Amino acid sequence: MTDPTVFLIDDEEEVRTTLSRALRKRGFTVAAFDSAKGFLEQYETDQLGCLVLDYGMPELNGLELQSFMIQQNITIPIVFISGHGGVPESVQAMKAGAVDFLEKPFRQNDLIACIQTAFERDAKMRKAASEQNDAKQRFGRLTSREREVAVFMMEHPSNTSSKDIGRALDISPRTVDHHRARILEKLEIGSVIELVELSQKVLS
Repeated sequence: MTDPTVFLIDDEEEVRTTLSRALRKRGFTVAAFDSAKGFLEQYETDQLGCLVLDYGMPELNGLELQSFMIQQNITIPIVFISGHGGVPESVQAMKAGAVDFLEKPFRQNDLIACIQTAFERDAKMRKAASEQNDAKQRFGRLTSREREVAVFMMEHPSNTSSKDIGRALDISPRTVDHHRARILEKLEIGSVIELVELSQKVLS
């Protein structure tokens, strides 16, 4: 896995140059853009990191880019920087999930702290998404009858004997035993507790 990148978008060349240099001195990998369009043309959703985004840009401003990214399910965390936005803009950005909204001029240490928080958030979101996708793939291996048995086991954890399940689904206990074994095998788990935990990842 590659190191996370700070994607910096600011239409002021001096700001891009100054911030890029300062962040690289701190050991960060930086990719700078002078517009939202330039960023969108090059960014790939599997790239780790965060977006340091200027609010007041021509054509597509920071909030508009944030809204577009939400619509496109681009989940990279955003740290806003602004010399123009006020309280309403910062509130809107934070409600939409921004890590922070820093007013220019800001202390570099404050930006660094926000970037580190954003990196941690990005890593957690990607891990959760990966676990959810893996869980969905496992459940996708089940036949319709196996899913029916699995659902009963999850909804009635205290009544998961083969006789209970067979009586509820009108099948023989021996057939239930076969389905249970196949469910555990296909889902790569060993108990009802693990079955419930895996199902929660699908729903998260």
